[in-house]
Amino acid sequence: MDAVLPQVPSDAPREISAPAIRNRLLRTLPAEDLALLRGRAETVAVEPGMRLAPANAPMTDAYFLESGLASVSLATADGSRLEVGISGREGLVSPALVLGVERTPFETEVRVGGQALRLGAETLREAMARSEALRRLLMRYVQVVTLWTSQTALSNRRHKTEERLARWLLLVHDRLDGDDLALTHETLSTMLGVHRPGVTVAVHELESGGMIATKRGLITILDRDKLVRLAGTSYGFAEAEYERLIGPLRAPA
Repeated sequence: MDAVLPQVPSDAPREISAPAIRNRLLRTLPAEDLALLRGRAETVAVEPGMRLAPANAPMTDAYFLESGLASVSLATADGSRLEVGISGREGLVSPALVLGVERTPFETEVRVGGQALRLGAETLREAMARSEALRRLLMRYVQVVTLWTSQTALSNRRHKTEERLARWLLLVHDRLDGDDLALTHETLSTMLGVHRPGVTVAVHELESGGMIATKRGLITILDRDKLVRLAGTSYGFAEAEYERLIGPLRAPA
């Protein structure tokens, strides 16, 4: 039987009124701290296939996604790539910059196009040095990312393919507007590290259960509550930690 998520008090900063900012992290910053970034950031379009943080290459820029979705993957011994995380308007590409790391083996690539605020990595480091609020916020985000990664490892070890699929769909749904998710079976195969026939079977199970509807290149969420129940303990703990430490994850930006 799945564990019940603990009810914990919120330590999240109060969200400020920043109608022009959609990134969930930046919206929680006090105005004077946000100003350190806004004056030096530029809005850029991010397109599917665009590499925001190539593997084993110097990271010169940080990206705060305003819309769209990026995947974080790691190369395996056979040369394929396994997705280990995703990032949307709840976060930052790449969290490694917060820790002073200049390059990582992880690669971050755009899956769903949108917009981002791009900031030079050195500019971000300077702003963190000047702003305790920014530094504390980004360190809290790193804590949540660590928990998301841990949940992924646990899910890969203990949960069935359909349960893991439910979790990934919830993760994507949390980060995008609306219920239509532009995801192909090939993308899902990479997300789950499962061959496409296994993905097809899992998709059909969720569809027959009334949780999703599918057509070519598109999955529509029909019953989120059912997906949450199916995902079980693979989903929810990191999300609760995000809301405790940072603020709303799914609330409209």
